[in-house]
Amino acid sequence: MQDFKSYSLDRKPSRFRQLLRGGLVILLLLAIAAAGVLFLDNRKESPATAPIQLPAKAEPSQENGRIVVPLALPGQPRKESRAEPQVSPPPLAMAPAPSAIDPPIKPGSVPPEPDLESQTTASKFQWISRKIRSGDSISSIFKENGLSANLLHRIVNSSEKAKELTRIKPGETLRLQLDDNGSLLALALDYNRVQSLHIKSDGDSFLANEENKPIEHRTAHTSATITNSLYLSAQDAGLADALIMELANIFGWDIDFALEIRSGDRFSVIYQEDFLEGDKLKDGPILAAEFINQGRNYRALRYTDETGHSDYFTPEGSSMRKAFLRAPVDFRRISSRFTGERWHPVLGKKRPHRGVDYAAKTGTPIKAAGDGKIIHRGKKGGYGRTVIVQHGQRYTTLYAHLSRYNKKAKKGSKVSQGQTIGYVGKSGLATGPHLHYEFRVNGVHRNPLTVKLPAAQPIAEKYKADFQLKTQPLVSQLDTLNGTLLANAR
Repeated sequence: MQDFKSYSLDRKPSRFRQLLRGGLVILLLLAIAAAGVLFLDNRKESPATAPIQLPAKAEPSQENGRIVVPLALPGQPRKESRAEPQVSPPPLAMAPAPSAIDPPIKPGSVPPEPDLESQTTASKFQWISRKIRSGDSISSIFKENGLSANLLHRIVNSSEKAKELTRIKPGETLRLQLDDNGSLLALALDYNRVQSLHIKSDGDSFLANEENKPIEHRTAHTSATITNSLYLSAQDAGLADALIMELANIFGWDIDFALEIRSGDRFSVIYQEDFLEGDKLKDGPILAAEFINQGRNYRALRYTDETGHSDYFTPEGSSMRKAFLRAPVDFRRISSRFTGERWHPVLGKKRPHRGVDYAAKTGTPIKAAGDGKIIHRGKKGGYGRTVIVQHGQRYTTLYAHLSRYNKKAKKGSKVSQGQTIGYVGKSGLATGPHLHYEFRVNGVHRNPLTVKLPAAQPIAEKYKADFQLKTQPLVSQLDTLNGTLLANAR
């Protein structure tokens, strides 16, 4: 009995181990079968779109006294993953089919690198800016930047527009765009802030075009009562010097601004302002103006016809211009008037003075009083350097004591009203710089300050309706400004 008991106890562990081994074998077979099914399912999914599942951490567990060890899927390492949310990567885009002209890529070969040089544009290269100075030439600027004379010759002769490069002026800006090797890609000649010439290299040729930046036009206005002088009162009202001179020129045929301006005279001005990219570029022309001089009211309206010609007219359509300027020079004062007899400061005796002397600085421009033809340019006795202009059949004007002539104003050449013909000086019998100006009608001297000047042509009949339509808003604005000015004066 003792032997039987001992034998029985020895056999129990052996049977238990056999059962355990059998269970483990069955579990292992089941695990392998399950892994095979999963592997086949994964093979069915597209490799380009199937999400990658990371294995969970393999922790052993105990079920009903048995030890269960999770097995990793075939082909995946038995590695612990971090306890983080599983995020599937986004599906990959399908690759495009190879082009018919592209050679196929052999298995195992490295795809070629993209041609970065061909993708590089000229915009990555910076511009070299050069301000044109007196004495500069386009050839000298090309040379200092390492560009050949042959290249310049090819560019200049590539088009008519490109020939503008040979006419550069001080104050303009030349910009060059060079690549890393110093070769020219493009150039630009900036005439000013608005206009420029652009030339671009295009293989063996060059493309040239002119560019104009858009200008925004705005309207401004001001009014004032004269308390001392037109110039100072207009400055106080915010008018720039150029606009003050334009105002005087518009009404200069009717008002002598040197002699007839009085304290209490009033003016209103509507003018244009030009803006470039939001910044004020300059003042534009006067669009409408009113001047009340010693109780007399004058109004001027700017009108541009279909040909692009602009001029100033009264609200009724009469021209503000006369056939002649009342004074052909911007003067400081009248030093001597038209008279039948005066004491000559140089000759020391009395003699007639058949013109008006306008004192001005040496070099002040002298303008042609009207359209005409130069019939004399040269020295003329006591007159010194003199210019005489013939205006039609009846009128001639004389300009004496000039310091020099305008090179373009030659004998026989035609001149327009306001065109510079010479400059103030004291040549001939003169004690100081001034212009001696004479006005003759049919050869007879007339007083330039009082002679009745012939009117210029009124607005053409075919433009009258358009003129009234376009200028009526300006007339209404002048009415408003004048009313406001009167109310403020009270």
